[in-house]
Amino acid sequence: MANPAYIAVDWGTSSFRLWLIGADGSILGESRSGEGMTTAAKTGFEPVLAAHLAKVGAPADLPVIVCGMAGAKQGWVEAGYVDVPTPLSAILTKAVSVPGQSRDIRILPGLAQRDTAMPDVMRGEETQLLGALGMTSVGAQAVCMPGTHSKWVHVRDSNVTGFSSFMTGELFDAISKHTILSHAVVGAEDQPADTATFEAAVRAAFERPAMATNLFFTARSGQLLHGLGAAGAQAKISGTLIGLEIAGALSAADAKVDISLVASGRLQGLYETALRTLSLSYTTIDADAAVRQGLAAAAKAIWPN
Repeated sequence: MANPAYIAVDWGTSSFRLWLIGADGSILGESRSGEGMTTAAKTGFEPVLAAHLAKVGAPADLPVIVCGMAGAKQGWVEAGYVDVPTPLSAILTKAVSVPGQSRDIRILPGLAQRDTAMPDVMRGEETQLLGALGMTSVGAQAVCMPGTHSKWVHVRDSNVTGFSSFMTGELFDAISKHTILSHAVVGAEDQPADTATFEAAVRAAFERPAMATNLFFTARSGQLLHGLGAAGAQAKISGTLIGLEIAGALSAADAKVDISLVASGRLQGLYETALRTLSLSYTTIDADAAVRQGLAAAAKAIWPN
């Protein structure tokens, strides 16, 4: 077994993921929990990290590289932002140290788009982006990172030229639970997925984004008039949101741009289906692997030996 080299941490708003990484890049240990920034801000970031370090048996002198919401203003130590346009490698030189610790702990910065008309920020996804593309990617690419707030990032020759955040996941939750459509989706989880309805909803939203609020309402009217099931109503809401997201993300992009989908699990399946439905070519990159690779690049830059 390889000797431990460093600890990699992806600290999100609601999730915590830690990996003990060996000198050869192998994963020697792993620990996950729901102790994201929201929880850690109340209980303390230091004890949360200490508990997970103990769980994987991390040596006391092992350094820690962190990305995500631990570096937010409400996080452990504010890590700030690197402004775009910027080379992907810029985040590697802007990591901040957590003071008062017995071990070396660094937190990576996020990215900021300070355009007054389209201001935007990301924190954590920049590390995923670095891991997915590396620092030597060539040509124009659009990178999709689905989530509560999905990110679409435009990259040219390893330089981030701009990005957009879409509240797709959060809106799905809000619409499904806090609007009249909540009645339409009751029992959806107990039914088989309605892929055909999802695909039709993606296509309709992509082609007619101006009709978005009407398309959402058809989840109810389709149920009242045409016997649409709960799974179909859920698929219609999800497909409409994802179709709108893709339409917006590609509205200013080169029609021939390469799409990289950085995802895993259920979201990977949904977005792959949506992209295929729209006849868009894409390459899928595992989200967990991407963030680990990005953290590995940071660790190598900060602790070259």
